[in-house]
Amino acid sequence: MIRPICKDIIILSLKSVPSTKADMPVVDDLLDTLRANAERCVGMAANMIGVNKRIIAFSVGPILTPMINPVITKRTGKYEAEEGCLSLDGVRKATRYRSIEVEFLNQNFEKQKQTFTGFPAQIIQHEIDHCDGILI
Repeated sequence: MIRPICKDIIILSLKSVPSTKADMPVVDDLLDTLRANAERCVGMAANMIGVNKRIIAFSVGPILTPMINPVITKRTGKYEAEEGCLSLDGVRKATRYRSIEVEFLNQNFEKQKQTFTGFPAQIIQHEIDHCDGILI
């Protein structure tokens, strides 16, 4: 189901709680909402659709990837970026890393550990900030 985008700063500022298998409908809604906003958005966190769970999704071209309970375990190559957000107006500066290692669960709740670089790494960092209640 496509959900409306949350713009409430109070909701967006809350730290997300861990997700469980019972939250799989949220993963589906997040993917549907990201797909519906693909022309203006490359990543979303569950709090952007009003759900306080630690779930993100991002796109690299036509491929949409959900991450359940993602945690960045390594960061290298610090740099300054400017980012926009579907939930917030304007563009803001953010500190990012060129390469990150992320531990997460996939849609089958299987543990994963992957390294991401470049733009996908930047998207993931932005969305994990959402999970941590950090607004850029």
